[in-house]
Amino acid sequence: MKFDSIEDIYRTNAEIAAELKALVAGLSSETAESRPDGEKWSIAEIVEHLAMVEDGMSRICAKLIGKAEKDGDASNGTISITSIFEERGVAIAKIKVEAPEMVHPTSERSINESFATMAEANARLEQIKPLFDQFDGNKHRFPHPFFGELSAIEWLVLVGQHKARHIAQIRRLTAAN
Repeated sequence: MKFDSIEDIYRTNAEIAAELKALVAGLSSETAESRPDGEKWSIAEIVEHLAMVEDGMSRICAKLIGKAEKDGDASNGTISITSIFEERGVAIAKIKVEAPEMVHPTSERSINESFATMAEANARLEQIKPLFDQFDGNKHRFPHPFFGELSAIEWLVLVGQHKARHIAQIRRLTAAN
């Protein structure tokens, strides 16, 4: 994956978000809430999981870029994605991963409520967007359970990648119904 700018990452994430919204927009409640045989989560639960994770990722991005701002770490415009991040991104696409308990869906949110949470997370990310142009989003890191230590920029990329992973899962589930 190659991004030339923060704007590229934001644009890619927005396209993926629009794809998710279009994918689930026409689903009946029955389809969204049913769990095909052998599946752990329904489509509605997947969307709830996405909202929970995106909320957390937006907070992590804000914390990391805020730390760069506080420390006065000026950006040099470089988008640095580590080879480990890329390798693990390829690896995770081929395996089933168990989400940490804290981001398991509760089945208590509707798809619309989950999209509202994602909109709040997106607003948080939009609010910090100018900071990525001013301050070094590559310097400070926070651990991810599978990817390891990630920079604010890598967390920002992961927002879209995580959503894309679950879009593929939702496509499989809708094909199974």
